[in-house]
Amino acid sequence: MTAAEEKTNKKLFEEAPILKAVMALEVPTVISQLITVAYNMADTFFIGQVGNPRQVAAASICLPIFMLLTGMANLFGIGGASLISRSLGKGDHGHAMKASAFSLWTAGVVAFIYGMVIYFGRSVLLPMVGADKSTYDYCCMYIFWVIAIGAVPTVLSATFAHLVRAEGFSHQASFGIALGGILNIILDPIFISAFELDIAGAAIATLLSNVASAAYFVILIRIKRDKMVLSMNPRDYTLKSGIPLEIMLVGLPSAIMNISGVLSNVFMNRLMSGYGNEAVAGIGIAKKVDLLNYAVATGLSQGVIPLIGYNYSAKNYKRMLSAVNTTLVLSIAVAAANTVFLLTGAGFIVRAFINDPQTVEYGSRFQRIICVTGVFIPIAMVIITMFQSTGRKLTPLVLSVLRKGGVDIPAMFILERLVGVNGIAWATPVADTISMAVALLCFIPFWKELQTYMADS
Repeated sequence: MTAAEEKTNKKLFEEAPILKAVMALEVPTVISQLITVAYNMADTFFIGQVGNPRQVAAASICLPIFMLLTGMANLFGIGGASLISRSLGKGDHGHAMKASAFSLWTAGVVAFIYGMVIYFGRSVLLPMVGADKSTYDYCCMYIFWVIAIGAVPTVLSATFAHLVRAEGFSHQASFGIALGGILNIILDPIFISAFELDIAGAAIATLLSNVASAAYFVILIRIKRDKMVLSMNPRDYTLKSGIPLEIMLVGLPSAIMNISGVLSNVFMNRLMSGYGNEAVAGIGIAKKVDLLNYAVATGLSQGVIPLIGYNYSAKNYKRMLSAVNTTLVLSIAVAAANTVFLLTGAGFIVRAFINDPQTVEYGSRFQRIICVTGVFIPIAMVIITMFQSTGRKLTPLVLSVLRKGGVDIPAMFILERLVGVNGIAWATPVADTISMAVALLCFIPFWKELQTYMADS
């Protein structure tokens, strides 16, 4: 990294007005997250235009398998980003370089193994996640392109984005993700409709977009190799200095949250399948639409990781807390606006995806239920990310398990028994409420601890 580049990033982390610093890091991240949501919705939208609920249901059934790729990227990307930002706060560039090499190479190998296991074990795995005779072949088409071939570029593109952002290059990181998202939206109608490949076309479009995104990051790092500490050189790969354990323990909460979310979706799809493919398609659409709230919360929380981690390591606790508080206020305000939009426009939004009356009825009903606690999501997410940014392990892990899997899975079974199909959807707001309350209870003693540090300094 050149002296000029280091000075610019240091000024952003240490001297810029806190709102300006937060916005500089978070706005590009939120935009890239929203574009990611848009291309996920585009898949469902263009598949829905085929007019076949079985294909929409197949895409929903495959979603949990695809979501595990995000979990892998979070494990090595967020864990690596936290360690890199804390290493830079201490001025240890060599440690940051080794952390990046470990994150990238390990993520790629794990993604390749996962892709092979899923594809060759599809005859067993797909029925386990809800596929039946009417959706099995569609699911096979989808996972061949997206998982078997696409696992490595999908995981690497997201991992690259986390690591690039850790050095303060938020705009470049967001552009890389946005590039893939926009390309996917462009390619979807071409492969699905023009080439008449239906769900396989959506999968091919996703594969190509992630390849393009990963290629962009490789080129970026090579061009800026004198300005970044990030390394793709296998010679910098190491299992020493506590790097593997530190990265994986810090990234584990995000990965666990993702895995728990996958299990949650699996159980949800299996319960919904008892009410027909229209119910499965309806909840799939509602869940994808609700990703708007989740995307904003994720973008805001992940975007501020470098700022929190850097200032925590530099013992500038006042600035660190200001970053957390500013992020919370922004997150809640945007989530409240999103919630109003999703509540009032449920029928119109779902109908835009598919014009099947029963699917629309299910989807709009589920969407209104799921989004009622949208403002609670960013509170839990920001607090979890804050603990990860500061190197805490146990607390974010517990909060992540609680938020996804620990509450909503048992709630699905209980509420489905009590109120039927609507109860499956109500499990989500119940889990969001409980996880937000527990996150706040964990945040209060940590906040008091930081107050003590500031008083002693």
